[in-house]
Amino acid sequence: MVIDLSGKTALVTGSTAGIGFGIVEGLIAAGATVVLNGRTQEEVDAAVAKVDGAASGIVAELGTTEGHQALIAALPAADIVVSNLGIIQMADFFETDDAIWDRHWNTNVMAGVRLARSYLPGMQEKGWGRFLFLSSESGFNIPVEMIHYGVSKIADAALARGLAKRMAGTGVTVNSVLAGPTLSASVTTMLEQQRGDSDRSIEELAIDYVKQHRPTSIIGRAASVGEVANMVVYLASEQASATTGAALRVDGGVIDTVM
Repeated sequence: MVIDLSGKTALVTGSTAGIGFGIVEGLIAAGATVVLNGRTQEEVDAAVAKVDGAASGIVAELGTTEGHQALIAALPAADIVVSNLGIIQMADFFETDDAIWDRHWNTNVMAGVRLARSYLPGMQEKGWGRFLFLSSESGFNIPVEMIHYGVSKIADAALARGLAKRMAGTGVTVNSVLAGPTLSASVTTMLEQQRGDSDRSIEELAIDYVKQHRPTSIIGRAASVGEVANMVVYLASEQASATTGAALRVDGGVIDTVM
């Protein structure tokens, strides 16, 4: 299968590092004109430099309406939108105040809602488009240590399903990707902090983490950023035209259901 996204403009939010940056690299390799996004000019400039200028960048805090408006002013239309921006914070339910809930809802859910309202009509007018939400297996396998995060991620999957129905017959597909434990930059940093004086590799520590915190994982390890990005690039392609309204899993089998 050869995926050719030449002539397509793709926006990936929250994409200066981690899974988002991996998606940027994958879309560039497929020939798309890619626009990445971050919260600071320094982060955006560094990410653009990492791909040798093969992408452009927009600075915008998309957890706010002001940041969203700045993004739309800079990029009014796109063929492919990957709503990847997200935050995560461990906190017991009874210690999770309204501010934490609001922050996760605005960043993990409302940022995608605003993107959909702004970009889907233009895709419909063209008769082609791909809109993707980065959800998580935590939306179906709600983690007791961060219920607020799980709630926000199941909302992303529900939003994708509803929007797919809303865009029926337009040539625009809407899907969500359920990422599982992934060896992203933030996870690597967390594991490095936990490693201390140990000489064990990050990959070995990640296996221990998955076995302890996600024991239902079938692969028994963290996915690579590239493995998640591969699914996103496929869903952004012409070849995925019959896939819409789906929640596609790159979770290593963590979710213990057939469907």
